[in-house]
Amino acid sequence: MTRASRTRGEWRQATTLPVARVAVDVPLAHLDRPFDYRVPDHLDEDAVPGVRLRVRFAGRLVDGYLLERVGASGHGGRLTWIERVVSPEPVLTAEVAALCRAVADRTAGLLCDVLRLAVPPRHATAEAEPPAHREAPSLGPVDRSGWARYPRGPALLQALEAGRAAHAVWQALPGEAWAARLAEAAAAAAAGGRGALLVVPGQRDVDALQAACAARVGADGVVALTADLGPAERYRRWLAVRRGAVRVVVGTRAAAFAPLHGLGLLAIWDDGDDLHAEPRAPYPHVRDVLVLRAHAAGAALVVGGTARTAEAQLLVESGWAREVVADRATVRASMPRVTAIGETDGQLARDPHSRVARMPAVAFEAGRAALAAGRPVLIQVPHGGYLPWLACARCREPARCRHCAGPLAIPAGPERGDDAPGLPQCRWCGRAEPGFRCGACGSRRLRASVIGSRRTAEELGRAFPGTTVRSSGGGAAVLGRVRAQPELVVATPGAEPPADGGYGAALLVDGWAMLARPDLRVAEETLRRWLAAAALVVSHTEGGRVVVMADSALPTVQALVRWDPVGHAATELRSRAEVGFPPAVRMAAVEGSAGAVAEVLASGEIARLAGVEVLGPVEIGPGIGADPENEMRERALLRVARAEGRALAAALAAAQAARTARKASEPVRVRMDPHEIG
Repeated sequence: MTRASRTRGEWRQATTLPVARVAVDVPLAHLDRPFDYRVPDHLDEDAVPGVRLRVRFAGRLVDGYLLERVGASGHGGRLTWIERVVSPEPVLTAEVAALCRAVADRTAGLLCDVLRLAVPPRHATAEAEPPAHREAPSLGPVDRSGWARYPRGPALLQALEAGRAAHAVWQALPGEAWAARLAEAAAAAAAGGRGALLVVPGQRDVDALQAACAARVGADGVVALTADLGPAERYRRWLAVRRGAVRVVVGTRAAAFAPLHGLGLLAIWDDGDDLHAEPRAPYPHVRDVLVLRAHAAGAALVVGGTARTAEAQLLVESGWAREVVADRATVRASMPRVTAIGETDGQLARDPHSRVARMPAVAFEAGRAALAAGRPVLIQVPHGGYLPWLACARCREPARCRHCAGPLAIPAGPERGDDAPGLPQCRWCGRAEPGFRCGACGSRRLRASVIGSRRTAEELGRAFPGTTVRSSGGGAAVLGRVRAQPELVVATPGAEPPADGGYGAALLVDGWAMLARPDLRVAEETLRRWLAAAALVVSHTEGGRVVVMADSALPTVQALVRWDPVGHAATELRSRAEVGFPPAVRMAAVEGSAGAVAEVLASGEIARLAGVEVLGPVEIGPGIGADPENEMRERALLRVARAEGRALAAALAAAQAARTARKASEPVRVRMDPHEIG
């Protein structure tokens, strides 16, 4: 490398490809494009595509990535020099850079924001370490017996071994060892000489999947990437992936951008989990990132889960993916017996109060039978701790607001308004309800009750004297695993620990609370949580029972009783198409102050967009640190047909660029296809 001259005026330009195109880290929408810089000859060797740079932009030094080097620039003026190469390590591959650009374009975001999600911060000590020696695993034949229960399972593994770009939506059977099946798919891709990238929601899933992959491709053949590793270890492992030392990567959300060489398989497990939705701008969802990456890289994609989302169903119905499901006979043989409240006249005759009881007799019977058989019992409770709730004193139906159907509560402390002290008040719209009347039985009397995981554990301890009651989640530590012994495990959704040999029964308490949330995805999310708990129970041939405390007539309950997530997802997709909600359409949420939102909606870019429908704006509350009386935020929804989704994202990006070019002071948050629409 040529030594730099002391003065910049003596710098000489590189003789070969002297112009560098740089993605600068400037979070302004109107500057979201590459900029050309001159490469000095003393940086010629180190300035390779993918390295981190320091360049001067608008008079100050900023970070950037070198995207490519070209022979000439289209800029007519004089180019600025690259100041220095931060590290000669090329951390941004061309494939990941193109993926980041595609994600930014789809989400109406900025490339610099996506790059911040894709490339971890540099850790100089980890980067200076010599690469760890990893033995190349000797892979034997892939075990296909687990996938043989699915008619298209063996064909999927054959496609992965052959390097074909198979796209599949996999519906895991009840009690399926999902980590083992994904590990076998990764081993099939590795056997074909290609890499596998597997993304799961949380750390517990990472641990299970990493262990399963290590058993099939060797401990040196797999690496886990999570945010909990710490900056040094995370960067060390990320560099091992970048340098091609491993073929299989397991991780959480950010691992979707891992720079894996020779991609053969991309997989996401439980794509309905909200942990897959990035909470930082531009808010991409892992499923969408992997779909874009699979399409661009020609890789296979597997979207797997016990339940199925409407988005996954759309992939199947559009023909882009094929479903990998078991036949109904296999499903029925694997599932536990599922019982809902009021499903037979005999059940109501034996227990007339089963519809209003929090824990009816059929639930106690299932729990006692499982304990007598020496198996643990899982009790899923929607809320943690102690949650006060109002219900009708006669029929125990949850008390609801007559204006918006939200749950009622008795406000206390600062929440209590002077105009209605002590009166029931809606948790959603805040209106007082002085004249309550139950919509189910007409009673005017209210009854206060307390639900939640801790209260449930206390009640069960009295109902099952001498039986150990353990809590998982909801303020208590999340249990890793439960031994095969008679005990009660009270867990909140997502914190259910697996049991050795499986649970004997699962009691899904307070189903009405799961279905009462004001969310577009409430039915889908409820079924996903129920199926996840029910899948931990042994099959009905071994005495497995699941009791869901919800009305048997509800479609979501019926889908659980039949174990039919595919049919439920198809119905959900049709319902959303009828009312015009994602994923049947593309939608964007624009949030900010009233003036800023109005400015975006009135922009010429949005006005020129054909077929756009504006819903709102509506008030959503004050911004952080703002005076609630003076600074209320608003949200507007923009809806277009799916074919116009890219045009909508481009129009919103152009509107944001026009605002930043005018130096608008009020920020606006734009989210394409928001994961939650209340």
